[in-house]
Amino acid sequence: MEKVKIKTEYIKLDQFLKWTGMAGSGVGAKETIGRGIVKVNGETVMQRGKKLRVGDKIELGNKMFEIT
Repeated sequence: MEKVKIKTEYIKLDQFLKWTGMAGSGVGAKETIGRGIVKVNGETVMQRGKKLRVGDKIELGNKMFEIT
């Protein structure tokens, strides 16, 4: 599991996917989330604007991240 440190209170899911390179653009992030293949804390998330905070765990395929 890769640890990702944020310096703000939260980061939105679509921004997170772009920042980590899991999506190449905002459109790519939207499409990825829309396919229902992104999980946050074990639950499928379909909201681009889902706020991720310290302690949240994100899964996409075989990649896992934790917000620190």
